[in-house]
Amino acid sequence: MSLSTKHLLGIKNLTSKDIELIFKTADNFKDVLKRPIKKVPSLRDTTIVNLFYENSTRTRISFELAEKRLGADTINFASSNSSVSKGETLIDTVNNILSMKVDMVVMRHSASGAPHFLSNHINAAIINAGDGTNEHPTQALLDAFSIREKLGSLKGKKVAIIGDIMHSRVALSNIYCLKKMGAEVTVAGPPTLIPKHIDSLGVQVTYNVKEALQWCDVANVLRIQLERQNMPLFSSLREYSLFYGIDKKLLDSLKKEIVIMHPGPINRGVELNSDVADSQHSIILNQVENGVAVRMAVLYLLSGKDNA
Repeated sequence: MSLSTKHLLGIKNLTSKDIELIFKTADNFKDVLKRPIKKVPSLRDTTIVNLFYENSTRTRISFELAEKRLGADTINFASSNSSVSKGETLIDTVNNILSMKVDMVVMRHSASGAPHFLSNHINAAIINAGDGTNEHPTQALLDAFSIREKLGSLKGKKVAIIGDIMHSRVALSNIYCLKKMGAEVTVAGPPTLIPKHIDSLGVQVTYNVKEALQWCDVANVLRIQLERQNMPLFSSLREYSLFYGIDKKLLDSLKKEIVIMHPGPINRGVELNSDVADSQHSIILNQVENGVAVRMAVLYLLSGKDNA
């Protein structure tokens, strides 16, 4: 079994069968991660470069750990410590790396479409670890995998994505993934943080967080991405927390159990209070754990290896 694409540039390019295959492969790798020895030689003799032009903690560590668990040789690249700071172009940087016989590239970049551009110019498999405000496919896959693990399936489940939808690559990838797998999606947040015409993606829109929570089975809560906003889109973080933040009092008022998710990093006291982030409703740490297994699955499937 193999994916229908050579690269993972976005969920938009995957089929529902691709996603199911990634989930089933991740199930197997999650079993591996429960063993005393958590490594398999599936990607032995494969060299992977982690090409990060933006800061990252969870995604970068998760990919590095996934690569090591698969037995791959890894190279870590940070643009701030490279010739990029001297004016070297993206193509020149990657071609220099590929001259060292690299097989796969995991790439995060601030420019939307950068991994797509690269995939048209080099032969190595490209995995998009987040490009601008476009997509973050492995985050969406691990989010959907975590919902599937918690609730048994995605089909027919109601998922609310709450927060800064406009600037979130996680939101777009999650919408694509959840819709492909048969879930219903509502986006919620301030009107200034929800893109016009997002309903064309087949999602519902509300500006009332309690209404979204009363409707959903799962709430995937996003942080406010101030670093991507070039103008004020709400008056203050305190006001945002007051009208769109989620605390225990709000959850208790729903008279129902819902699952709380967050891709991280959490701005505690803004979009989520600690009494929610650390509660029994939360599967945030499960998302982090599942991220390694899902990324192992993606790396393995795109490698073309057959020695799992």
